[in-house]
This record gives sequence, structure tokens and C-alpha cells, in this order.
Amino acid sequence: MPQNQSLTIKPIEGAKPGKVYYSLHLNTSPVPTPGPGQVLVKVRASALNHRDLFIRQHLYPGISFSAPLLADGYGTVVSPSSSPLYNKPVLVTPSRGWISSPDGPEPIPATETNREEKEWSVIGGSARYSDQGTAQSFIVVPEEEVFPAPGHLTSAEGAALPLAGLTAWRALITKGEAERGQNVLVTGIGGGVALAALQFAVKKGCNVYVTSSSQEKINKALEMGAKGGVLYTEVTWEKTLLKQLPKTRPFIDVIVDGSGGDIVAKGIKMLKQGGKIVVYGMTVGPKMEWNMNAVLKNIELRGTSMGSRAEFGDMVKFVDENKIKPVVSRVVSGGLENIQGIDGLFEDLKGGKQFGKLVILVDGEEEGARSPKL
Repeated sequence: MPQNQSLTIKPIEGAKPGKVYYSLHLNTSPVPTPGPGQVLVKVRASALNHRDLFIRQHLYPGISFSAPLLADGYGTVVSPSSSPLYNKPVLVTPSRGWISSPDGPEPIPATETNREEKEWSVIGGSARYSDQGTAQSFIVVPEEEVFPAPGHLTSAEGAALPLAGLTAWRALITKGEAERGQNVLVTGIGGGVALAALQFAVKKGCNVYVTSSSQEKINKALEMGAKGGVLYTEVTWEKTLLKQLPKTRPFIDVIVDGSGGDIVAKGIKMLKQGGKIVVYGMTVGPKMEWNMNAVLKNIELRGTSMGSRAEFGDMVKFVDENKIKPVVSRVVSGGLENIQGIDGLFEDLKGGKQFGKLVILVDGEEEGARSPKL
């Protein structure tokens, strides 16, 4: 009889947020059974996000010590056989509680299978959805929360797509309203969201520029279609970037940013009148400066947090039609038992070493189309 393995974090008495680093714990339990309107997915691969590192450091709200970790997952529907997705590769949506509203999450109404109304939450290590998380061998999910995986992706590439792809899609398309021919700045290239935003913008016909602390990462972005890039470690990097812009369009239309910090002060000098700054994260700190110069230039600052199920479907369709391959930085095989290898992926995340996503082969083997990784 197959068993369900899962990875959770191990509690430590008296742990203080930011001062702790919870160890990973391997659990074994019976394989769950899907109910009405649900499917059982055998997870083939899962991927890490910064959120997972924050959970281990107790810097993320509403964490659970019993819920399996991770939000990104690629797998195969193995039950029920009556499902139209039976025996097909699928992507698991990375959150619950946000169906289609472009404004933000709307509560999921109570149903026969979900008797309590629940608010939006990313899955994986979450107290709100304690049975959800892709760091497990099998996961039961509502059938509407899985989408057919694009056939050109490997299992590792499929696992790399959901959270980063959805966040980038909403930031660039829904909130940024990026259009062909526009100049788009994507900051902090190397992370999963930034790379997905770069790939989507290039396929949309935008002129993409990037920032990084690493020239090597900028060079890789140029190989992927970016028009230019600058080191944000330079004090006046915005001046360097302006020199790279075409004379026929000497300004930035949209900035997609995950850092916060001084992006408004820098952005004012680069953006056109009425330009947009879309912020999906604030890794520099929880506060940002907003000044009168931004008001006078009619700059729009738009916050965004991942995206809806409907946006997820649109994003997956775009990836499929354009044969986009998410960038995978490193893959660890050996399944969930390889805790040492998985801890190594977290160390990559801590040190910012990755260029692309960090992936775990949950069943120990790669599946799907084959492609080289950057």
C-alpha cells in the first residue's frame, strides 16, 4: 500500500519570529481519499518560494506546524477515474479563496464539501488550509483548482510555474497593463517572479530592462530577450538605465518591482507622466517613501498579491500558446526523504544564489518534455 509522505516544520518552544529557523520534519500517513468534486493528485515535483523561507523563520503570518509546506506543484490526477483529468499531468493552483475578481480576493462561499466560508490564502504551511501544500506525495484538491499542464514542460518546469507565474502575470498584465512596444523595467532579476515577468513581457512585445546586483544575472537576462540592464548597487543606476532607452521612447512605462525601498524615488526619474509602479513584494522593508514629485508626475503606485484562479488559467494558456519554459535554477532528486538536499535549496534561497526556481522531484524522477536549464 502506498503511503503519503509530507514535509512540515518542527515547532520549537519559545521561538521568536526572525530569531528561529525551524527544521524540516518528514511525516508518513495514509493516502487521502478524494470526496465529491475533488481529485487526488500524485505530486511529481514541487518548488520553493521566498514565502517558504519566511515560514521557517516565523516571519510569515498564520503558519501551521501540521500543514505540508510549499505552494507550487506539478502532478498527475490518479483518482477518481471518472475525472476528465484522470491520468493527465496537471498544475495545482497555489492559493484558495480567490476565484475571478480583478480587484482582489473574494471569500469562497460555503458548499456541501466546504461548509465554512474561508478567506484567501496561499497554500503550504498555512493554518487556513491545513491539508493543502505540495510538499507531499499525494494531495486532494477541488477539481477546479487544477489545470492541465502545458505539454512542453517537464515536471520540474511545471512545478516552477504556478506561484511565480501567477504573480508575474497579474503584476505585468492585470495591474501593469503592459502593451507591445512599451518599455518595462523588471527589478531584481534572478528570482522566479522577475524572470516570469521578463519572459511574459518579451512575448508580449515589450522592451524589457532589468536590475540586479549581479552582472552575470543581467547577462543571462539579456540572453533571454532583455534590451538592457543595470547594477542596482550603483548609486545612480537610474541614470545609467535612462541612457540605454531608445531615443524614440526615452522613458519607462511600467515598473514591476518586488523590493520596495527607494523604487518610487528612482522611478520618478525614469517613468513617463502617468507611469505605473507595480509592487508585488517589499523585501527591503515594510515601508516605502511616497513624495510630492510622484504626485505631480501623476505616477500610479499599484500593489498586487499573486492572483485569482481566472488569472491563473489565463497565464497557463499564455505559457502553453507561446511555449514558454520557466527557468529552473537547481533540481534536487531523491524525493521528500532527501532533507539534506532540500535544505541545500533553502540555503540557495537564503543567499540569493538562484537564477530561477528551486525544485524538488517529489517522486524522485523527472517527467515530461526535456529541455536544457539555464
